[in-house]
Amino acid sequence: MSEHHTVRTTGGDPASGPVGIDEFLDRVREGYERVGPEEAAAEAAEGALLVDIRYAALRERDGLIPGALVVERNELEWRLDPWGSHRAAQAVGHDLRIVVVCNEGYASSLAVASLHRLGLARATDLTGGFQAWRAAGLPVVAASP
Repeated sequence: MSEHHTVRTTGGDPASGPVGIDEFLDRVREGYERVGPEEAAAEAAEGALLVDIRYAALRERDGLIPGALVVERNELEWRLDPWGSHRAAQAVGHDLRIVVVCNEGYASSLAVASLHRLGLARATDLTGGFQAWRAAGLPVVAASP
């Protein structure tokens, strides 16, 4: 006996069958404008919330963006949902501008798709991730041990 499961995803059409991750990312990213490092820095200066979802080893190795909220990817939705019981103090409303930062700008796009489904329509991500931020010469501080 076999079971048939249909997986529904944002940007995908279950009737057309599976899609590869590259096509899936393209579809997800069609729904919003991504920002570059300088734009992300300017938005943060104007009150946008930068959210670093990199795992601890990468933060320890490469450092942190000053002022960014660190939230492990597996906790992101719980911490940024303004209605959630485990929300971060910074998660003040659904109209909050959020810029998600991962290491190279891939996982952050998937995270943004999830945040959009929670009603955080102004969420976006940093093209090129933390590595692009650092390469642009923007501020980085050492992670505390």
